[in-house]
Amino acid sequence: MTDVVAALRAELGDRVDTDPDLLERARADKSGHAAAGTPLAVVHAASVDDVQTTMRIATATATPVVVRGAGTGLAGAANAGAGEIVLSLRGMARILEVRPDDLLAVVEPGILNADLNAALAAHGLWWAPDPASREISTVGGNIATGAGGLLCAKYGVVRDAVLGVDLVLADGRLLHLGHRSVKGVTGLDLTSLVIGSEGTLGVVVAATLTLRRLVPGHTRTLTATFPDVRSAAAGAAAVTASGVQPAIMELMDAASLAAVHTLLGLEPATPGLAQLTVQTDGAAADAEAEAIAATLAAAGGAVRLARDDAEAELLWRIRRSMHPAMETLGTTLIEDVSVPRSALPAMFDEIARVEREHGVRIPTVCHAGDGNLHPNFVFSGTEVPPEVWAAADDLFRSALRLGGTLTGEHGVGVLKRRWLRDELGDDQWELQRQITRVFDPAGILNPGKVFDR
Repeated sequence: MTDVVAALRAELGDRVDTDPDLLERARADKSGHAAAGTPLAVVHAASVDDVQTTMRIATATATPVVVRGAGTGLAGAANAGAGEIVLSLRGMARILEVRPDDLLAVVEPGILNADLNAALAAHGLWWAPDPASREISTVGGNIATGAGGLLCAKYGVVRDAVLGVDLVLADGRLLHLGHRSVKGVTGLDLTSLVIGSEGTLGVVVAATLTLRRLVPGHTRTLTATFPDVRSAAAGAAAVTASGVQPAIMELMDAASLAAVHTLLGLEPATPGLAQLTVQTDGAAADAEAEAIAATLAAAGGAVRLARDDAEAELLWRIRRSMHPAMETLGTTLIEDVSVPRSALPAMFDEIARVEREHGVRIPTVCHAGDGNLHPNFVFSGTEVPPEVWAAADDLFRSALRLGGTLTGEHGVGVLKRRWLRDELGDDQWELQRQITRVFDPAGILNPGKVFDR
C-alpha cells in the first residue's frame, strides 16, 4: 500500500496528506460512527485533473476510494477505513458561473451551502435546499445524500434543484450529465440516479444548479406549544390539510426542546410541552401566518407570533441547534425516517411505544411540513449498543408499515444497510446493486456503503 501513496505523491505532490490527525478525522462523520482502521492518505483535490488522476491510480492498483466533503454526514457514508484513499473535494469550492437570466449556476462540490447563497444574494438569487447544517455542509455532500432541510416542503429538495452534474467515473473518465435547459428528457436521467447515490457511482466534480429569485416581501414566524408531541403532530397535519403552504414547519418534542434550551442558556422549557415553529414568506406571509395560527389554535395549540426579526431568529436558532444539543448528552445515533404527513401522529405514537417497550428515550425533531422525522438515540461510547439497534429496528419497521421510508435525506451509508432490502424488496435491491457495478465494475468506489457489494 505504500506503493499507492508513492504513486499518488509522484503525480499530485503535496496534495497527498498522511498527517495522522487528519487520517483519524477522516474515519468518522457527524453520525458518531467510525470506520475500522486508518485510511492510507487524504488527497486534497484542487481540480478535475486531480480527481481523474486519483481515480486512475486507484483503478490501476485496485485501491478503494472514499469521497469526502465537510464530513457532516449522518449515515457513515463518507467514513474511510483501512487501505482506502480519502478523496477530499473540500478545496474545490469555486462558483464557476452564475446566469441570472437562465436562473442557473455552475459550482464545484466543495462550496458550503451558506457561502453559495451569500454569493448568489448579490444577484437577487438563491439555491433552495436548506439543510439544518447549511453553515457547514457542502453542495457536493448535499447531492451525494439527496439532502432536504427545513424549506423543502415548499421549495423542494436537492433532487428538484440540480439540472446536471459532471461525474468522474472509477476509471477516471469524465461524463457531463444532464442539461442547462429547464426541460431535457434525452435518454435516461442519469443525473437523478447520481443524486443520493452516496459516492457509489462516481465523483461529482461540478454541478449545474437551478436557482430561484429571492422571495419578495418579508417572513413571519410563529410558534405553537402543545401539551404533548402527538397533539403537535396532529396540529401540523391539520395545517397541511388546510391547504395553506408554510415555507417551514418544524416540530420539536419536549426532550429535544429541553436539551436545546440548556445548550443555549435559555430559560428552561416547560416540561412535557412540544413546539411547532412555522415560517411563512412572500406577499401573502401575513395572511398565511394568521390562517395557520387559527388552524393551530383550533387544534389546541397556544400560538404566539414572533414580535420582531430578533425573536424569529432566536426561534430558528433553537431549531437548528438540535444536533449540537444532542451531542452534549452523549454519542448520538441521529435517525431519519419519513412517513406521509397525515401519518405523523401515528408515527409519534409508534416512537412512544418503542420508548416504552425498549426502555430508551428518543428525543425527536421533525420537518413537519413534509413528514420527515429525526429520532435520536443517545448512548455512551463509540459503538451503538444492541438494545439501541433493537429499538431502531422496531422504529424503522413502524415507519415502513405506515407507508414511509427508512431515510428521507441522510442516506443509507453503513448505518442502514441491513434494512435496505426490507424496503426495496429482493428484486429491486439486486437491480440497484447491479447498476452500481455498471458504473464501477471493480467495486472501488465507497465499498461497503449502501450495498454489501
